[in-house]
Amino acid sequence: MIKGTESKQIIDILKKISYQARCTVSEVSLDMAGTMNKIVKKSFPKTSRVIDRFHVQKLAYQAVQDVRIAYRWEAISQESQNIQIAKEKNKEYQAPLYCNGDSEKQLLARSRYLLFKSPQKWSASQKIRAEILFENFPKIKQAYELASSLRNIYSKTRIN
Repeated sequence: MIKGTESKQIIDILKKISYQARCTVSEVSLDMAGTMNKIVKKSFPKTSRVIDRFHVQKLAYQAVQDVRIAYRWEAISQESQNIQIAKEKNKEYQAPLYCNGDSEKQLLARSRYLLFKSPQKWSASQKIRAEILFENFPKIKQAYELASSLRNIYSKTRIN
C-alpha cells in the first residue's frame, strides 16, 4: 500500500516526464486504491482512469460471500441455541437436513466455491446445492445473479 508521502514522491518522479508527453496518455487501468487514483490524476491530467475488471469483479463476488457468511453466522447461532435447548431437555439435537444431506450450516459452508463459478461450470452436486441454496436464501441468489451479470458484461464487451 502506498502512503501519502510515497505517493507525493511518485508524483514528483512522474512530473519529470514532460507535461506534453504525460498528456498523450489517454487511459490508465487502476486497482481501487485511492492513492493510485491520486497519483494518476495529478500526473496524467488528460487521462481517463478506469478500475480494472479483476478488482471490480473481486469486489462483487466478495459482496456475494458477505451475504452468504452473514446467513452462515445466523445458522451457527441458531444451531447453538437449538443444541442448548435440547441439552436442557436431556435430548440429543439432530439438525434438519436438506434433500442433499446438508444441514443449513453445511449448505452455507459448502456453497462457497460454487458462488465464484458460472452455473455452466458447476458439478452435479453443486447444481443441486445451488438450487437448495437459492430457494432458501433468495438474497444470496439475488447477489449472485448481480455479480454474474457483471461478469457477463465484461465477457461480452470487446474493445476495438
